[in-house]
Amino acid sequence: MKTLSIVTPCYNEEGNLAELIGRVRELMAGLPAYHYEHIFIDNCSTDRTLPLLRQFAAEDRRVKVIVNARNFGHIRSPYHALLQAQGDAVISLVADLQDPPELMLDFVREWEAGHKVVVGIKSRSRESWWRYQLRGLYYKLIKRLADVELLEQFTGFGLYDRQVMDVLRGLREPYPYFRGLISDVGYDIKRVEYTQPERRHGKTKNNFLTLFDIAMLGFTSFSKVPLRLATLVGFFTAGLSLLVGLGYLVAKLVFWNTFTAGVAPIMVGIFFLGSVQLIFLGIVGEYVGAVFTYVQNRPLVIEKERINFQ
Repeated sequence: MKTLSIVTPCYNEEGNLAELIGRVRELMAGLPAYHYEHIFIDNCSTDRTLPLLRQFAAEDRRVKVIVNARNFGHIRSPYHALLQAQGDAVISLVADLQDPPELMLDFVREWEAGHKVVVGIKSRSRESWWRYQLRGLYYKLIKRLADVELLEQFTGFGLYDRQVMDVLRGLREPYPYFRGLISDVGYDIKRVEYTQPERRHGKTKNNFLTLFDIAMLGFTSFSKVPLRLATLVGFFTAGLSLLVGLGYLVAKLVFWNTFTAGVAPIMVGIFFLGSVQLIFLGIVGEYVGAVFTYVQNRPLVIEKERINFQ
């Protein structure tokens, strides 16, 4: 019998765990030809998430838990859990129930049809309209700038064959952009569209800083366009400054007694060029930071405990 590994990262998700585990158990009962394991990785939750996971693991040996020594962030912790799965296929499923567990049945069917990668694509969302549209603009932008064809409205929810996971294990990415890696490995991708439901319990852990981190990770991991854009803008502003300077020189020579340059144009030029320099210095800093993280080669997480992995 084949084994499915369902991987769920969680941080302060006490209100969703019972329903999630119950729905997964119900779905897998309808797939008697498969064994399954449900792997949770707790990223140092501060609520009752870990005690609840211990209770569920004691009741069901198929529920397995990785306990992190500290909070290792929203990028490293989920990826580490995916790499620990040893099933014939691995399904990434978030704890907040905004990835409908019922879609796993479609994933398995497409996998059995021969697709190594089956992903969920949000065709619609019941979250706020402006947030969905803003995410859509980001996906379109990074898709145009990336060196590989990235998927729009893809959050990582999907099924990945063991062969794909073995390739990912060999990459040894210390701070991975998982959504991009799935496109980069080159396997044929089957898309399954779904409508993202609203979060039913708790609050989202994604704020502006975490979303910005994901966005910049996508750019620095799969595109050199920002760096080249900095060079092009530098040439453009240098040429523009030269033309403006020549214009002022000609105006001063022709209207020597009446033309006064004043302080305002100088100040505007200084602030403009200074802001452009700071923007692109920040972009270069993102790439340097990415290289620094890679060179450090630290582990994705440090585990404090494992439950039911014997």
